[in-house]
Amino acid sequence: MTTSQTSSADAVSAKVTGYGISYAITSILNALLVILKESNESVHGLLVAITGHHWITHGLLDVIVFVVLGAVLSRRDMNLSGNTLITSVVGSTILSGLIVVGFFVL
Repeated sequence: MTTSQTSSADAVSAKVTGYGISYAITSILNALLVILKESNESVHGLLVAITGHHWITHGLLDVIVFVVLGAVLSRRDMNLSGNTLITSVVGSTILSGLIVVGFFVL
């Protein structure tokens, strides 16, 4: 078996794959939204205007993106191994953390 093939034991269901990829994408988008709203007062003000507090709107946007993207991606036929999915989730978490820390430190 090659590294691009997965055995049935390594296969991950479509829902797990879809929502795992959705998490990875949402994590990065979350970090980018932090930078956008902290560096652009009009975006910050818009988020406050929607729910009364920028963090509430930010969280709601994250949840909406995660759920919608997860639902869409879970209907696609994607064959990822569990290890690939774990790497994507961990990698996006680390990258998004570095993005936010980099923005506030630099």
